[in-house]
Amino acid sequence: MPIKSRIRSVPDYPKKGILFRDITTLIKDPVGFRLVIDNLTQHYLLDGLDFDVIVGIEARGFIIGGALAYTLGKGFIPVRKPGKLPADVVSQEYELEYGSDKIEIHVDALVAGQKVLLVDDLLATGGTALAAAALVEKVGGIVSEMAFIVNLPDLGGERKIIEKGYSVFSLTDFEGE
Repeated sequence: MPIKSRIRSVPDYPKKGILFRDITTLIKDPVGFRLVIDNLTQHYLLDGLDFDVIVGIEARGFIIGGALAYTLGKGFIPVRKPGKLPADVVSQEYELEYGSDKIEIHVDALVAGQKVLLVDDLLATGGTALAAAALVEKVGGIVSEMAFIVNLPDLGGERKIIEKGYSVFSLTDFEGE
């Protein structure tokens, strides 16, 4: 059973009109979770992408990014919601398809010029990913690529990210569904 078939669709969450793609059904399944990490690991081992560290976006990006950092022998840096990091931070506000939010990273999270693989579970409008990329750059990092389990191309995030000059990789797409 492929990755896509293990993802649950939840209508009207977090608000009416949104069809939420829930990866909790994918990662609670040990085979599904292994498929995600193994496929991402193989992609980055074979791809030859040059990066030094993985940055994961709260919260599901921690699950995927942490496991991937382990399999690839890389460090892991969290991008968190406000008030969750204990030392000096840099913040970035962004728009969601259903509101706005803010994320933070430690000021000393990266060494200037360090190359980053940015990881999250899902790419929708691109707001969170672009905000995380802005944070990486504010602290001196360079985004080598952004990786996701799910891409929702109809919501335009992939296009926005590519237009900003970033590279995107995803394991599966939900188009027009």
